[in-house]
Amino acid sequence: MAGGQSQRKTLYSYDNEEEERLAKEIAASLYRYDRIATDRIATLEDLREEHVKKFWEQGYLVVDRALEPAEVEQSLEAIMDIIHGRSVGAKIQFVKKQELLKTDEERELAVRKVYYYIDHEPRLRDIAYHPRILSALEKLFGEPAKVIADQAILKPPGGGAEKPWHQDMAYGNLAYDKSVIGIWLALDPADLENGCMHVIPYSHMEGGMPHYAVRDWQICDRNVRVEEDVAVPLSPGGALIFSGLLHHGTPPNFSNKRRRALQIHYAPVSAEKLTPREYKRMFTNEMTNAEC
Repeated sequence: MAGGQSQRKTLYSYDNEEEERLAKEIAASLYRYDRIATDRIATLEDLREEHVKKFWEQGYLVVDRALEPAEVEQSLEAIMDIIHGRSVGAKIQFVKKQELLKTDEERELAVRKVYYYIDHEPRLRDIAYHPRILSALEKLFGEPAKVIADQAILKPPGGGAEKPWHQDMAYGNLAYDKSVIGIWLALDPADLENGCMHVIPYSHMEGGMPHYAVRDWQICDRNVRVEEDVAVPLSPGGALIFSGLLHHGTPPNFSNKRRRALQIHYAPVSAEKLTPREYKRMFTNEMTNAEC
């Protein structure tokens, strides 16, 4: 079944003990697990003006039930069909060489990301353009929203890698002259053990931060205010809606549980891409020559 949980941690693991040690050190030092997001709204239909105000103040909202169980299941089935070649056209990012993957399960657990799917997979396009989601985004933007990026993020059991702290708008395809908004939709239980989202409330108010190519394109570790970290566990169908300037990341998955999610980004219809010059000024060290 698409939503089943694997109990075999050995299919996806670190290449050596030093790599695993560093991953555990990062998980312990750059994330905290004792502050949980408790301010939530039940459904997208419950989004009111006070929630819009709260979103722009703190940089995010948590929704307990953005998708219905059937929509979660259809999303998982679509992702599995893409991974196993039953649905074609979307892109897949593997973390291991495909020729080394001998079984369907090995293939699935070696996938980090599925992307560019909305033009090829109708079930996932239906989620990206879901009337409930578009209505909520229009309330937040104050104008209609347009889809600008789509991906599914998979964090396999027993070693799914960290996504370091970053701002989504620091990635060139998401760099617009108005704030973009991401919606992160849990398809499995996302909890403290398997790499749920972590956020720094109010960090979007600082604007664009320089990013560095360290473990990824990321905010420098020493600039992460770990003491302010808030974890956002979600049940399947739950959502984190967040500003493209919010500092966020996910620790590694050392558990035996999958953590699969859809992440879709939207911009207001009036937004335009940043020029390369403006992007460099906002999200690189070009003006300071600072090193991480």
